[in-house]
Amino acid sequence: MDGSPDETPPLPADPGAEALARYGEALTGAVEAALGPWMTAAVEARLPAGTDPGARAEADRQLAEATPRAVADVGGRLRQLLALDLDDQWTNPLSIIRQAIAYPTAVLAAAGAPPVERDGTDAALHPDDVYGLVPLAFADLGPEVHERGLEWGAAKAHVHLTRRRIAGAPGGASR
Repeated sequence: MDGSPDETPPLPADPGAEALARYGEALTGAVEAALGPWMTAAVEARLPAGTDPGARAEADRQLAEATPRAVADVGGRLRQLLALDLDDQWTNPLSIIRQAIAYPTAVLAAAGAPPVERDGTDAALHPDDVYGLVPLAFADLGPEVHERGLEWGAAKAHVHLTRRRIAGAPGGASR
């Protein structure tokens, strides 16, 4: 920099961006670890008590096949989202996690499980969630996902606020 007035000063290091990436990876790992148990619990809770043992065994087989696909799909999309700069993230992690309902829903439908009764608001917000499975919060997938989600959210808020303060400071620039 030669000190000329029209030369833009370099941006300061992006405080917290590396930590945000680490928290995003930790959140993704927690979600991937929780999906299998969450799917198993969802299917077991919605299969009627009198389900034919053969149909139950088939549901178990389908669930065993669906689980790694769900982990790869949801985990991959979550990892892709959280690898982006926060200003480029087009959605939030929970909206991607909610898409995981497609997997246990398919297993339940194939097993002939009846849809559950839902209120009008829930049905309007989540029309494909005929079994009432959609996670409404990170905690719905377990305490580890809840903790990692809180940490990621706090780190994202920190980076966002820090960037806005830098951009609003005299001589500051935005990313």
